[in-house]
Amino acid sequence: MAKNAYVQSFRQPSPWVMRWRHLFSRHGQILDLACGGGRHTAMLALEGHDVLAVDINVTEVESLVDMPNVTVECRDLENEAWPWAKDRFAGIVVTNYLHRPHFSFYWESLAPGGLFVMETFTRANTMIWAHPKNPAHFLEEGELLRLMPEGARLIAYEEGMTALETCIARIVFMKPGAVEAYALPLENYR
Repeated sequence: MAKNAYVQSFRQPSPWVMRWRHLFSRHGQILDLACGGGRHTAMLALEGHDVLAVDINVTEVESLVDMPNVTVECRDLENEAWPWAKDRFAGIVVTNYLHRPHFSFYWESLAPGGLFVMETFTRANTMIWAHPKNPAHFLEEGELLRLMPEGARLIAYEEGMTALETCIARIVFMKPGAVEAYALPLENYR
């Protein structure tokens, strides 16, 4: 894979997030955690969602601050307490980031009926591309499924190599709500 294609893939919204964005509720805020350059924040905000973009360094998302439905917070969540209340978010997006202790907080902060969408690197990516180097930053085989909270409704899961030759694991799950569809649409019908 050409380095330019690899870099470009992290400037555009993830195809995984784009595929499942139709399941995010229009009611409530979506947390884009470790938002980086704001590729998912911008896409979701342009579609009318209220988005909270959070990263340890928010200089890359400063241009989004003036959007009416975007809030930006600078936080070092690996070294400070989880700041958000129970049932706070209608959705949570996490891509290219892994901090295992956050999984219980994701679940608590997800509102009933809320959607969790994640993708990040696996050990195979490190073996092929030497990135990420730190084992704390990549998933073992099947680990993302094991990190899924008990009681979560699994919507989708994939693990393997993408078209851009990045090795990742991806998951979408929902926190059960008071009212749920018998089956969720696998495609965007908007």
